[in-house]
Amino acid sequence: MINITNLHKIYNKGKANEVNAVNGINLTINTGEFVVIIGSNGSGKTTLLNLIAGSVLPSSGTVSIDKEEVTKLPDYKRSKWIARVFQNPLSGTASELSIMDNFRLAAIRTKPKGLSIGITEDFKKKVKEAIETLGMGLENKIEQPMGTLSGGQRQALTLLMSVMDNCKVLLLDEPSAALDPRSAEVVMQTAAKLAHDYKLTTILITHNLKDAYNYGTRIIQMSEGRIIKDIDKTSGSHLKQRDLYEWFG
Repeated sequence: MINITNLHKIYNKGKANEVNAVNGINLTINTGEFVVIIGSNGSGKTTLLNLIAGSVLPSSGTVSIDKEEVTKLPDYKRSKWIARVFQNPLSGTASELSIMDNFRLAAIRTKPKGLSIGITEDFKKKVKEAIETLGMGLENKIEQPMGTLSGGQRQALTLLMSVMDNCKVLLLDEPSAALDPRSAEVVMQTAAKLAHDYKLTTILITHNLKDAYNYGTRIIQMSEGRIIKDIDKTSGSHLKQRDLYEWFG
């Protein structure tokens, strides 16, 4: 599904403050894998996610999604494959619009836009049923402005909206880092369920090693722009949660 070959991203090339943020990465991520990328600050994990998303373009190397090379495509041209949830709950939604309007915009994210946003009764029913699965009681507040919700509520809804337009890749950029523990748990459980139900190729960046262990089918550790560990938990690996803490020892 995602193939990365000899990928580099160099900032300030040729200057005294040159940084090789991603340094020659080769990586294949198969359809349906839930890959968790961990590493200390400055290890290159966010830059790698940005290179996959297209919000940053590489200095050299290639990125392919679903067998199509996308190396030089900006993020908006990769949106037919990729949905992304950011750390900041305020990102990815329109605060002034209602929950329902946000869902409709998400559903036509990659489609031609007409004069009507087309919120039908069937669409309302579909959205309500999806929101009800969160257990937050928001299914009866679909006309409430998105900006009036808590961070945890917005982040959970953003996850649901990410699958409204048939994406294939879900990028999760520390989606629970700014949330209280209960909201963080709901968000991560929702992400895992959506990834499983929709067979999404999912990449999660997190500093939460418990989440990395519990949700990832594959765990990658980065350091200085390189992959230094790549463990596939589905291949019979005996990786234990304490092993992840030792990686940072």
